[in-house]
Amino acid sequence: MCLAVPGKVLNTQEREGHLLAQVEFGGATREVYLDLVPEAAVGDYVVVHVGFAISRVNAEEAERTFRLLEAMGMLEIDPPAPAAEGEAPGG
Repeated sequence: MCLAVPGKVLNTQEREGHLLAQVEFGGATREVYLDLVPEAAVGDYVVVHVGFAISRVNAEEAERTFRLLEAMGMLEIDPPAPAAEGEAPGG
C-alpha cells in the first residue's frame, strides 16, 4: 500500500532544474521534490507521496493525519536509502 504522508518544509533549493526541499516527518527528514507544488515555502506543510510533494495542507490537518497514520501503525520511518543517480529521492 502506498501512502501520502504530511511533513513540514524545512528548507528549499533548486538543483538541476528541480525544486527540492528537506521535509520533516515526525522527526525523520527526507529530501522531496516540490515541482508539483512550487508555491510551498519553508514552514509550510505538504503531503508527500513517493518522494514528491503533491499538495499543501494546514498544520492542524498535517498533525491530525500524521497522528492517525501513526496510531494505525502505518508509519515506519526507516533511514533513507541513498538514491541512485537520476532516481527520485525516497524511491
